Amino acid sequence: MKKLLLITVVMLVLAACGNGDDGDAIENPTIGISMPTQGSERWIEDGNNIVSLLEDRGYDTDLQYAEDVVENQLSQIENMISQGVDILIIASVDGEALTDVLDQAQNMDIPVIAYDRLIMNHEHVDYYATFDNFGVGELQGQYIVDALDLEDGDGGPYNIELFGGSPDDNNAYFFWDGAMSILEPYIESEDLVVQSGQTDFSQAATLRWDGSEAQSRLDNILSSYYSDESLDAILSPYDGISLASISSLESAGYGSDDRPLPIITGQDAYVATAQSILEGEQTQTVFKDTRDLADRAINMVEAIVEGEEPELNDTESYDNNSKVVPSYLEQPVSVDIDNIEEELFESGYIERDEVE
Repeated sequence: MKKLLLITVVMLVLAACGNGDDGDAIENPTIGISMPTQGSERWIEDGNNIVSLLEDRGYDTDLQYAEDVVENQLSQIENMISQGVDILIIASVDGEALTDVLDQAQNMDIPVIAYDRLIMNHEHVDYYATFDNFGVGELQGQYIVDALDLEDGDGGPYNIELFGGSPDDNNAYFFWDGAMSILEPYIESEDLVVQSGQTDFSQAATLRWDGSEAQSRLDNILSSYYSDESLDAILSPYDGISLASISSLESAGYGSDDRPLPIITGQDAYVATAQSILEGEQTQTVFKDTRDLADRAINMVEAIVEGEEPELNDTESYDNNSKVVPSYLEQPVSVDIDNIEEELFESGYIERDEVE
Protein backbone atom coordinates (compact mmCIF):
# COMPACT_ATOMS: atom_id res chain seq x y z
CA MET A 1 0.00 0.00 0.00
CA LYS A 2 2.80 2.45 0.89
CA LYS A 3 4.65 1.54 -2.29
CA LEU A 4 1.52 2.19 -4.36
CA LEU A 5 1.02 5.53 -2.63
CA LEU A 6 4.63 6.53 -3.33
CA ILE A 7 4.28 5.68 -7.03
CA THR A 8 1.08 7.72 -7.23
CA VAL A 9 2.72 10.77 -5.64
CA VAL A 10 5.71 10.56 -8.02
CA MET A 11 3.39 10.38 -11.02
CA LEU A 12 1.48 13.42 -9.85
CA VAL A 13 4.67 15.39 -9.36
CA LEU A 14 5.92 14.47 -12.83
CA ALA A 15 2.59 15.46 -14.35
CA ALA A 16 2.73 18.81 -12.58
CA CYS A 17 6.19 19.43 -14.05
CA GLY A 18 5.05 18.86 -17.62
CA ASN A 19 5.27 21.99 -19.81
CA GLY A 20 2.45 21.42 -22.23
CA ASP A 21 4.03 19.43 -25.07
CA ASP A 22 1.65 16.55 -24.30
CA GLY A 23 -1.42 18.78 -24.51
CA ASP A 24 -1.51 19.97 -20.88
CA ALA A 25 -1.75 23.69 -20.16
CA ILE A 26 1.26 25.46 -18.64
CA GLU A 27 0.73 27.25 -15.35
CA ASN A 28 2.23 30.78 -14.88
CA PRO A 29 4.65 30.49 -17.80
CA THR A 30 7.93 32.34 -18.23
CA ILE A 31 9.04 32.90 -21.83
CA GLY A 32 12.72 33.05 -22.75
CA ILE A 33 13.44 35.29 -25.76
CA SER A 34 16.82 35.07 -27.46
CA MET A 35 17.53 37.77 -30.07
CA PRO A 36 20.70 37.96 -32.19
CA THR A 37 21.83 41.56 -31.76
CA GLN A 38 20.97 45.09 -30.69
CA GLY A 39 23.19 46.34 -33.51
CA SER A 40 20.24 46.10 -35.88
CA GLU A 41 17.20 48.32 -35.48
CA ARG A 42 14.79 45.59 -36.45
CA TRP A 43 15.90 43.13 -33.74
CA ILE A 44 15.45 45.79 -31.07
CA GLU A 45 11.91 46.32 -32.35
CA ASP A 46 11.27 42.57 -32.42
CA GLY A 47 12.45 42.11 -28.84
CA ASN A 48 10.45 45.07 -27.56
CA ASN A 49 7.31 44.00 -29.41
CA ILE A 50 7.45 40.43 -28.12
CA VAL A 51 8.05 41.48 -24.52
CA SER A 52 5.29 44.08 -24.62
CA LEU A 53 2.73 41.65 -26.04
CA LEU A 54 3.65 38.88 -23.61
CA GLU A 55 3.62 41.12 -20.56
CA ASP A 56 0.27 42.59 -21.64
CA ARG A 57 -1.03 39.01 -21.43
CA GLY A 58 0.45 38.47 -17.99
CA TYR A 59 3.50 36.37 -18.90
CA ASP A 60 6.93 36.75 -17.37
CA THR A 61 9.76 37.25 -19.86
CA ASP A 62 13.52 36.94 -20.09
CA LEU A 63 14.90 38.85 -23.11
CA GLN A 64 18.58 38.49 -24.03
CA TYR A 65 20.65 39.79 -26.96
CA ALA A 66 23.73 37.88 -28.13
CA GLU A 67 25.32 40.76 -30.10
CA ASP A 68 25.92 38.37 -33.01
CA VAL A 69 28.26 36.18 -30.96
CA VAL A 70 27.31 32.51 -31.15
CA GLU A 71 28.90 31.69 -27.80
CA ASN A 72 26.90 34.46 -26.12
CA GLN A 73 23.65 33.08 -27.46
CA LEU A 74 24.47 29.55 -26.38
CA SER A 75 25.32 30.71 -22.88
CA GLN A 76 22.23 32.88 -22.61
CA ILE A 77 19.90 30.08 -23.71
CA GLU A 78 21.58 27.65 -21.32
CA ASN A 79 20.97 30.14 -18.49
CA MET A 80 17.33 30.52 -19.50
CA ILE A 81 16.90 26.75 -19.39
CA SER A 82 18.61 26.48 -16.02
CA GLN A 83 16.41 29.30 -14.68
CA GLY A 84 13.32 27.30 -15.63
CA VAL A 85 11.75 29.08 -18.61
CA ASP A 86 8.71 27.26 -19.96
CA ILE A 87 8.97 28.19 -23.67
CA LEU A 88 11.86 29.49 -25.79
CA ILE A 89 11.57 31.96 -28.68
CA ILE A 90 14.88 32.00 -30.57
CA ALA A 91 16.09 34.19 -33.42
CA SER A 92 19.42 32.50 -34.01
CA VAL A 93 22.79 34.08 -34.66
CA ASP A 94 23.85 30.90 -36.44
CA GLY A 95 21.02 28.50 -37.17
CA GLU A 96 23.40 25.53 -37.26
CA ALA A 97 25.11 26.13 -33.90
CA LEU A 98 22.31 25.41 -31.42
CA THR A 99 22.35 21.62 -31.30
CA ASP A 100 23.62 21.29 -27.73
CA VAL A 101 21.20 23.79 -26.18
CA LEU A 102 18.32 22.25 -28.13
CA ASP A 103 19.29 18.90 -26.63
CA GLN A 104 18.99 20.55 -23.21
CA ALA A 105 15.63 22.09 -24.06
CA GLN A 106 14.40 18.74 -25.34
CA ASN A 107 15.54 16.97 -22.18
CA MET A 108 13.63 19.55 -20.12
CA ASP A 109 10.60 19.29 -22.42
CA ILE A 110 10.73 23.03 -23.21
CA PRO A 111 8.98 23.92 -26.50
CA VAL A 112 11.03 25.96 -28.99
CA ILE A 113 9.71 28.53 -31.45
CA ALA A 114 12.18 29.59 -34.16
CA TYR A 115 11.66 33.28 -34.80
CA ASP A 116 12.27 34.54 -38.35
CA ARG A 117 15.46 32.46 -38.70
CA LEU A 118 15.05 28.73 -39.05
CA ILE A 119 17.02 26.62 -36.56
CA MET A 120 18.71 23.80 -38.41
CA ASN A 121 19.69 20.18 -37.83
CA HIS A 122 17.54 19.36 -34.81
CA GLU A 123 14.13 17.75 -34.39
CA HIS A 124 13.29 19.84 -31.32
CA VAL A 125 12.08 22.91 -33.18
CA ASP A 126 8.35 22.93 -32.59
CA TYR A 127 7.21 25.88 -34.69
CA TYR A 128 8.57 28.58 -36.95
CA ALA A 129 7.20 32.14 -37.16
CA THR A 130 8.54 34.01 -40.17
CA PHE A 131 7.68 35.87 -43.35
CA ASP A 132 7.32 34.45 -46.84
CA ASN A 133 11.06 34.59 -47.41
CA PHE A 134 11.00 33.27 -50.98
CA GLY A 135 8.38 35.94 -51.61
CA VAL A 136 10.73 38.61 -50.22
CA GLY A 137 13.26 37.71 -52.91
CA GLU A 138 10.56 37.65 -55.58
CA LEU A 139 9.52 41.19 -54.64
CA GLN A 140 13.12 42.39 -54.92
CA GLY A 141 13.73 40.67 -58.25
CA GLN A 142 10.41 41.80 -59.74
CA TYR A 143 11.06 45.37 -58.67
CA ILE A 144 14.27 45.42 -60.72
CA VAL A 145 12.51 43.86 -63.71
CA ASP A 146 9.71 46.43 -63.56
CA ALA A 147 11.98 49.42 -62.95
CA LEU A 148 14.12 48.52 -65.98
CA ASP A 149 11.04 47.59 -68.04
CA LEU A 150 12.63 44.27 -68.92
CA GLU A 151 9.38 42.47 -69.68
CA ASP A 152 8.77 44.79 -72.65
CA GLY A 153 12.37 44.42 -73.77
CA ASP A 154 12.95 48.15 -74.19
CA GLY A 155 16.50 49.43 -73.89
CA GLY A 156 19.33 47.55 -72.29
CA PRO A 157 21.23 45.43 -71.82
CA TYR A 158 21.60 46.62 -68.23
CA ASN A 159 24.40 45.96 -65.79
CA ILE A 160 23.52 44.43 -62.42
CA GLU A 161 25.50 43.19 -59.42
CA LEU A 162 24.15 40.69 -56.93
CA PHE A 163 24.42 40.52 -53.16
CA GLY A 164 23.32 37.65 -50.94
CA GLY A 165 22.76 37.41 -47.21
CA SER A 166 24.68 35.52 -44.57
CA PRO A 167 25.35 31.84 -45.38
CA ASP A 168 24.69 30.86 -41.74
CA ASP A 169 21.13 32.23 -41.98
CA ASN A 170 18.79 29.83 -43.75
CA ASN A 171 16.56 32.74 -44.82
CA ALA A 172 19.36 34.10 -46.99
CA TYR A 173 18.96 31.16 -49.37
CA PHE A 174 15.21 31.73 -49.66
CA PHE A 175 15.75 35.44 -50.40
CA TRP A 176 18.36 34.58 -53.03
CA ASP A 177 16.32 31.81 -54.64
CA GLY A 178 13.22 34.00 -54.79
CA ALA A 179 15.08 36.88 -56.43
CA MET A 180 16.98 34.66 -58.85
CA SER A 181 13.77 32.90 -59.91
CA ILE A 182 12.82 36.28 -61.39
CA LEU A 183 16.22 37.55 -62.54
CA GLU A 184 17.92 34.43 -63.95
CA PRO A 185 15.97 34.35 -67.25
CA TYR A 186 17.10 37.92 -67.96
CA ILE A 187 20.69 37.11 -67.03
CA GLU A 188 20.60 34.08 -69.34
CA SER A 189 19.20 36.22 -72.18
CA GLU A 190 21.83 38.89 -71.42
CA ASP A 191 19.21 41.58 -70.90
CA LEU A 192 20.92 41.75 -67.50
CA VAL A 193 24.70 41.50 -67.41
CA VAL A 194 26.75 40.78 -64.29
CA GLN A 195 30.09 42.29 -65.31
CA SER A 196 31.88 40.75 -62.32
CA GLY A 197 30.64 37.29 -63.27
CA GLN A 198 29.73 36.70 -59.61
CA THR A 199 26.37 35.00 -60.05
CA ASP A 200 26.55 32.20 -57.47
CA PHE A 201 25.30 32.63 -53.91
CA SER A 202 28.71 31.58 -52.58
CA GLN A 203 30.29 34.53 -54.43
CA ALA A 204 27.60 37.02 -53.43
CA ALA A 205 27.08 35.98 -49.78
CA THR A 206 27.72 38.52 -47.00
CA LEU A 207 28.67 36.90 -43.70
CA ARG A 208 26.60 38.16 -40.73
CA TRP A 209 24.87 40.57 -43.14
CA ASP A 210 27.87 42.87 -42.57
CA GLY A 211 27.51 46.18 -44.39
CA SER A 212 31.23 46.92 -44.24
CA GLU A 213 31.99 43.59 -45.93
CA ALA A 214 29.43 44.37 -48.64
CA GLN A 215 30.88 47.85 -49.13
CA SER A 216 34.40 46.49 -49.50
CA ARG A 217 33.21 43.92 -52.04
CA LEU A 218 31.38 46.54 -54.08
CA ASP A 219 34.42 48.85 -53.95
CA ASN A 220 36.45 46.07 -55.56
CA ILE A 221 33.78 45.30 -58.15
CA LEU A 222 33.41 48.93 -59.19
CA SER A 223 37.16 49.49 -59.54
CA SER A 224 37.69 46.20 -61.40
CA TYR A 225 34.72 46.08 -63.76
CA TYR A 226 33.06 49.48 -64.02
CA SER A 227 35.74 51.97 -65.00
CA ASP A 228 34.13 52.12 -68.47
CA GLU A 229 30.69 50.80 -67.57
CA SER A 230 27.75 52.13 -65.57
CA LEU A 231 26.00 50.00 -62.96
CA ASP A 232 22.24 50.05 -63.45
CA ALA A 233 20.93 47.85 -60.62
CA ILE A 234 21.99 46.17 -57.39
CA LEU A 235 20.14 43.23 -55.93
CA SER A 236 20.53 43.80 -52.19
CA PRO A 237 18.68 41.50 -49.80
CA TYR A 238 18.94 43.80 -46.75
CA ASP A 239 18.93 47.52 -46.01
CA GLY A 240 22.25 47.45 -44.18
CA ILE A 241 23.87 46.15 -47.37
CA SER A 242 21.88 48.66 -49.44
CA LEU A 243 23.03 51.66 -47.44
CA ALA A 244 26.63 50.42 -47.48
CA SER A 245 26.38 50.01 -51.25
CA ILE A 246 25.25 53.61 -51.58
CA SER A 247 28.36 54.76 -49.70
CA SER A 248 30.53 52.73 -52.08
CA LEU A 249 28.74 54.08 -55.13
CA GLU A 250 28.96 57.69 -54.00
CA SER A 251 32.69 57.27 -53.40
CA ALA A 252 32.95 56.05 -56.99
CA GLY A 253 31.17 59.12 -58.33
CA TYR A 254 27.58 57.92 -58.53
CA GLY A 255 24.73 60.12 -57.36
CA SER A 256 24.96 63.00 -59.85
CA ASP A 257 22.78 63.91 -62.82
CA ASP A 258 25.53 62.62 -65.12
CA ARG A 259 25.92 59.36 -63.23
CA PRO A 260 22.76 58.54 -61.25
CA LEU A 261 22.63 55.87 -58.58
CA PRO A 262 21.46 52.48 -59.79
CA ILE A 263 18.23 50.82 -58.73
CA ILE A 264 18.91 49.39 -55.26
CA THR A 265 16.61 46.95 -53.50
CA GLY A 266 16.56 46.15 -49.79
CA GLN A 267 14.67 44.70 -46.85
CA ASP A 268 13.60 45.66 -43.33
CA ALA A 269 12.43 49.28 -43.73
CA TYR A 270 14.73 51.01 -41.25
CA VAL A 271 14.32 54.68 -40.37
CA ALA A 272 17.57 55.32 -42.24
CA THR A 273 16.12 53.43 -45.21
CA ALA A 274 13.01 55.58 -45.24
CA GLN A 275 15.22 58.67 -45.17
CA SER A 276 17.30 57.30 -48.03
CA ILE A 277 14.24 56.52 -50.16
CA LEU A 278 12.82 60.00 -49.58
CA GLU A 279 16.17 61.48 -50.63
CA GLY A 280 16.18 59.48 -53.87
CA GLU A 281 19.04 57.15 -52.95
CA GLN A 282 17.84 53.65 -52.07
CA THR A 283 15.05 52.76 -54.46
CA GLN A 284 13.09 50.03 -52.72
CA THR A 285 12.83 48.02 -49.53
CA VAL A 286 10.75 45.03 -48.51
CA PHE A 287 8.68 45.92 -45.48
CA LYS A 288 8.15 43.08 -43.03
CA ASP A 289 5.94 44.37 -40.27
CA THR A 290 7.64 42.96 -37.18
CA ARG A 291 4.58 43.87 -35.12
CA ASP A 292 2.67 41.20 -37.05
CA LEU A 293 5.49 38.69 -36.62
CA ALA A 294 5.69 39.29 -32.88
CA ASP A 295 1.94 38.86 -32.62
CA ARG A 296 2.20 35.59 -34.55
CA ALA A 297 4.87 34.27 -32.17
CA ILE A 298 2.72 35.21 -29.18
CA ASN A 299 -0.25 33.37 -30.73
CA MET A 300 1.98 30.30 -30.91
CA VAL A 301 3.00 30.76 -27.29
CA GLU A 302 -0.61 31.06 -26.15
CA ALA A 303 -1.62 27.93 -28.05
CA ILE A 304 1.23 25.98 -26.45
CA VAL A 305 0.31 27.32 -23.01
CA GLU A 306 -3.27 26.17 -23.52
CA GLY A 307 -2.15 22.78 -24.81
CA GLU A 308 -3.53 23.50 -28.28
CA GLU A 309 -2.14 23.48 -31.82
CA PRO A 310 -1.14 26.96 -33.13
CA GLU A 311 -2.56 28.32 -36.37
CA LEU A 312 -0.23 27.37 -39.24
CA ASN A 313 -0.21 28.08 -42.98
CA ASP A 314 2.86 26.17 -44.18
CA THR A 315 3.80 22.62 -43.28
CA GLU A 316 5.93 21.84 -46.35
CA SER A 317 8.54 24.54 -47.07
CA TYR A 318 10.91 24.66 -44.11
CA ASP A 319 12.98 21.49 -43.80
CA ASN A 320 15.73 21.99 -41.21
CA ASN A 321 17.47 18.74 -42.21
CA SER A 322 15.89 16.90 -39.26
CA LYS A 323 12.20 17.65 -39.84
CA VAL A 324 9.84 19.89 -41.73
CA VAL A 325 9.07 22.59 -39.17
CA PRO A 326 5.39 23.65 -38.97
CA SER A 327 5.31 27.34 -39.84
CA TYR A 328 3.27 30.47 -40.21
CA LEU A 329 4.38 32.87 -42.94
CA GLU A 330 3.43 36.53 -42.73
CA GLN A 331 3.32 38.49 -45.99
CA PRO A 332 5.95 41.10 -46.95
CA VAL A 333 5.24 44.32 -48.87
CA SER A 334 7.38 46.11 -51.45
CA VAL A 335 7.89 49.78 -50.56
CA ASP A 336 9.27 52.62 -52.67
CA ILE A 337 8.71 56.35 -53.01
CA ASP A 338 5.17 55.78 -54.29
CA ASN A 339 3.77 53.97 -51.25
CA ILE A 340 6.17 54.82 -48.42
CA GLU A 341 3.77 57.28 -46.79
CA GLU A 342 0.95 54.75 -46.59
CA GLU A 343 2.95 51.66 -45.66
CA LEU A 344 5.53 53.04 -43.24
CA PHE A 345 4.24 56.34 -41.88
CA GLU A 346 0.46 56.10 -41.92
CA SER A 347 0.65 52.56 -40.52
CA GLY A 348 2.61 53.91 -37.55
CA TYR A 349 5.58 51.63 -38.19
CA ILE A 350 7.81 54.68 -38.45
CA GLU A 351 6.87 58.03 -36.96
CA ARG A 352 7.04 60.73 -39.62
CA ASP A 353 9.05 63.01 -37.36
CA GLU A 354 11.75 60.31 -37.05
CA VAL A 355 12.64 61.08 -40.64
CA GLU A 356 14.19 64.50 -41.19
